[in-house]
Amino acid sequence: MESFIGQICYFPWNWTPRGWARCNGQFLAVSKYMALYSLIGIEFGGDGRTTFALPKIDPISTAKSGNIYAYICLDGIFPGRS
Repeated sequence: MESFIGQICYFPWNWTPRGWARCNGQFLAVSKYMALYSLIGIEFGGDGRTTFALPKIDPISTAKSGNIYAYICLDGIFPGRS
């Protein structure tokens, strides 16, 4: 199953799956992630010319499993409009 670009999911591991990035507020290059930039723009930071930021979502702490992290899809299906 392929995910939508910009989709945010929680995964119970601390490594980043291919095609995803952890939602930790990091800056990405607009030129490399143009599809994601067209969806979220500079809502979370960046200069809008060369960089934009991902949302910063704190991990969810669990008693037994440790932390559950939020990840955003970088590479997938571009969501259409109906």
